[in-house]
Amino acid sequence: MIANSRKPGGLAKVLGPFDLILMGIGAIVGTGIFVLTGTGAVTAGPALTLSFVVAAIACGFAALCYAEFASTVPVAGSIYTYTYATLGELAAWMIGWDLLLEYGLATSAVSVGWSGYFQSLISGFGINLPVELTAAPGAIPGVHTLINLPALCIMLVLTAMLSWGVRESARLNNIMVAIKVGVVLLFIFVGARHVEPANWKPFMPFGYNGMLSAAALVFFAFIGFDAVTSAAEEVKRPERDLPIGIIGSLAACTVLYVVVSAIMTGIVPYQQYLGIDHPVSLALKHAGENWFAGFVDLGAILGMTTVILVMAYGQTRIIFAMSRDGLLPKALSTVHPRFHTPFLATWMVGIVFGLIAAVVPLNVLTELINIGTLAAFSLVSIAVVIMRKKRPDLKRAFRCPGVPVIPALAVIFCVMLMTYLSWFTWVAFAVWLVLGLGIYFGYARSRSVLNKA
Repeated sequence: MIANSRKPGGLAKVLGPFDLILMGIGAIVGTGIFVLTGTGAVTAGPALTLSFVVAAIACGFAALCYAEFASTVPVAGSIYTYTYATLGELAAWMIGWDLLLEYGLATSAVSVGWSGYFQSLISGFGINLPVELTAAPGAIPGVHTLINLPALCIMLVLTAMLSWGVRESARLNNIMVAIKVGVVLLFIFVGARHVEPANWKPFMPFGYNGMLSAAALVFFAFIGFDAVTSAAEEVKRPERDLPIGIIGSLAACTVLYVVVSAIMTGIVPYQQYLGIDHPVSLALKHAGENWFAGFVDLGAILGMTTVILVMAYGQTRIIFAMSRDGLLPKALSTVHPRFHTPFLATWMVGIVFGLIAAVVPLNVLTELINIGTLAAFSLVSIAVVIMRKKRPDLKRAFRCPGVPVIPALAVIFCVMLMTYLSWFTWVAFAVWLVLGLGIYFGYARSRSVLNKA
């Protein structure tokens, strides 16, 4: 019974392995498969399939490290909590600060992408919003816009869902994941009949640099499996279910990405994806399957909806954990007596990042997401090795194999991909971290539970 799984003032333990796998797929399959495949194809050519494999390997090594921590320290907060347990409060604060940027901007960026597909879908029915309400100021050159209203609205609607309860949100997520995966599988079935192998030649037109640059770009497509670990306190059997959810969702999404990118580049020459933000639809139209293009738009909308839902969920649980440790105001870790959710934190995330999505262009939003995630994955991999040395006696329901080799490979792959990001991204990320240090020493440190103890 759900009611029996609740502790007074605590989060409800209602999630099983199936929920977690679908939660991971819900966070991963979205913008990456419906948008980034086009940009990646222009960068790597048909070798985009290898780009997804490289990004998946980096995520896979990190996922094994995540799985060990998540099954050993099953509490809310994801990597923030794991870092707190191994590297101390300052490192935990910085990684938590990093994750606030990553998860928050990810929800904003995907909301903007959702808005574009939504407007494309309703325009097919002859419905067009006033141009002033369709995009952030400056997002469309030469067009006067004021606000991206659909992006703001979807954030507020999903925030309401999350604030009402994780069980209800998980049910909605499971339904939408089933539909969008069905759309992707149908695309594979329909598109495979139109593949022209000649379009795969040359396979690697831009060499290894192009392939690795695309891997650094499409890495964003895998962001989301780590959000599964933020649900630790609401999982019925975390020591068993969390590793299943993390690794299962990552493996399923990798197969989908590789197959879809191979079919796309086999139907349409990679050069034709330049400037295209709906590459899957383009491939179908090129193949003469116009009847299915509307289904793809619907699948993209549902796919991005689940990404927003899961990433916003993950961020609220990280804020909840940081607040409980005294690093953020205590009100943010208050659990609603009826809904059993961090109500204030949930609405704060929804409103703040909904407004960011409404007024900030997509290209600005996506600059920092990848570097923050790669840094986070590197840190959790290092933390696994430290925890093995500091607490060899600790009971581990799941043990990352090949320590320290696997964690070292995770760090190497992540750092390698970071080197392919622009210098502007590095500078902006450094500024964000310096700001976080200022807040820690000026506010959080003196108020933390650890410091008071």
